[in-house]
Amino acid sequence: MNKQEIINQLKQHKKQPYLDYRLKSKSEEFTDILFYTLFDTNTPVEENLEKLETLFSELVDLACWSTVKPCSKIWERYLTQLPYILEKLNLDAEAILKCDPASLSIEEVYMAYPGFYAIAIYRLAHEFYKEGFPLLPRLMTEYAHRQTGVDINPGARIGKSFFIDHATGVVIGETAVIEDHVKVYQGVTLGALYVDKSLQQVKRHPTIASNVTIYANATILGGETVIGENSVIGGNAWVTASVPANSTVFHTPEIKIKTVSNA
Repeated sequence: MNKQEIINQLKQHKKQPYLDYRLKSKSEEFTDILFYTLFDTNTPVEENLEKLETLFSELVDLACWSTVKPCSKIWERYLTQLPYILEKLNLDAEAILKCDPASLSIEEVYMAYPGFYAIAIYRLAHEFYKEGFPLLPRLMTEYAHRQTGVDINPGARIGKSFFIDHATGVVIGETAVIEDHVKVYQGVTLGALYVDKSLQQVKRHPTIASNVTIYANATILGGETVIGENSVIGGNAWVTASVPANSTVFHTPEIKIKTVSNA
């Protein structure tokens, strides 16, 4: 096979499927500008909203294939939701400051906590997910995932004052429901019992009621699994059935310590 034949075959297979990676890079640019518009004191809000509208128009050209839903109208609706999203995010930041004894200031939470950043991008992406806008919300949360190690599907439903501590390794599935004032630690998975394409329209991930704390590396699986309010799920627990309100669930490891005599 000569060089030209190789080139021809690469071009042929490259079109299956058709991918334009400008969508990925522009989604990340859009996410950065959106985040700074909400939180950076020196970022001019009015000027940036105009930039975002222009960039969103480009994303529409790259990602909106639906003739039924006019994607140009999405931005107008999205814009009206931004104040409410910011209000929720401020509550998230305050919850982190209140709950984490290591947090020294609210400024530290906004700028240094990967859990807060992941929640922020999730909330910004979730509004697009509800609109049915293709790819963009997933690209936004995957951008945050790459930076923080937190994988929150934009379809998840998360209530007020959500706190992810340490953040790395947290996975929250598409149909998970998290109510208000929930605390989650590193390595927690809210997942499905098993994966099958036929379950696409089915609730596959658990529901976490208000005021629940889930400690590190706990795994909670299943669409019918409900963790009742005020419950505590201990570290490394494996939960596949519902838990009543005000419960404590814990994993008991067997630890053996062997001493070696120097005699």
